[in-house]
Amino acid sequence: MSVDHPPYSGLFLSFEGIDGSGKSTQARLLQDALADAGHDVILTREPGGSEGAEEIRALVLQGDPDRWSAETELLLFNAARRDHVERTILPALKNGKIVICDRFADSSRMYQGQRAGLRDKVDLLHREMIGMEPDMTLLIDMDPAAGLARAKGRAGVEERFEDFGVSLQEHMRDGFLDLAKEYPERITVVNGARSIDVVQAEILALVSTALLDKKHDG
Repeated sequence: MSVDHPPYSGLFLSFEGIDGSGKSTQARLLQDALADAGHDVILTREPGGSEGAEEIRALVLQGDPDRWSAETELLLFNAARRDHVERTILPALKNGKIVICDRFADSSRMYQGQRAGLRDKVDLLHREMIGMEPDMTLLIDMDPAAGLARAKGRAGVEERFEDFGVSLQEHMRDGFLDLAKEYPERITVVNGARSIDVVQAEILALVSTALLDKKHDG
C-alpha cells in the first residue's frame, strides 16, 4: 500500500541538475527573492533537511566512490528522504509555506536508477515509502565538463559522486533531459549556461506563474 499524504496549501519546488550546474545557487537566490516579496519560504536539501537525514548525508556523500553499492545507496537515500518529508517538508506545506528543495526523488531516479539500472526499484520504493512529487521541478541544464570543473573547484569533502568523473556527469545530463520529457507537466528545463542574473530572472518568472496558478486553483 503506498503512502497517502494529505493535501496541503503550500507550494513544493525542487531544483535538479548535474553537479556544478548552479542549482544550489539558484535555489538560494529564489528563496531570497520570494522572502523579499513577502512569502513564507524555507530552503532545504537532499540528502538532508532533517536531523536524521543530515546524518545519512555524511554517509552517502563522503568517502571512496565505491564505498556503497547502488542498492545500498538507494536504501540510504530513501531513509533520508522519508525522514525529511515527515519532519520538514510536509509540515511546512501543510502550514502554507513554499518549500524549495535542492534535489529530491529525480536525483535518485538518475544517480541510482539511471547509473545502476535500478529505475524500477527506485520508482517502487518512492511510490511505497515517499508517495509525493514536487509541484514544480526546475532542471538547471549545464555542459557536463563545465559543471564538473565548477563542482571540483569548490574543494569540499562531499565529492563522492564528482569523483566518478565526467562520464558519469554526461550520463546523468542525458538522463535528466530524458526525465524532463517523461514528466513535462512538472519538470521545466532552464539553460544554466547563461549569467546567474539571467537564469535567476527566468526562474522567478516561472515560479511567479506557478504561484498565481496555485492561488487560482485554491
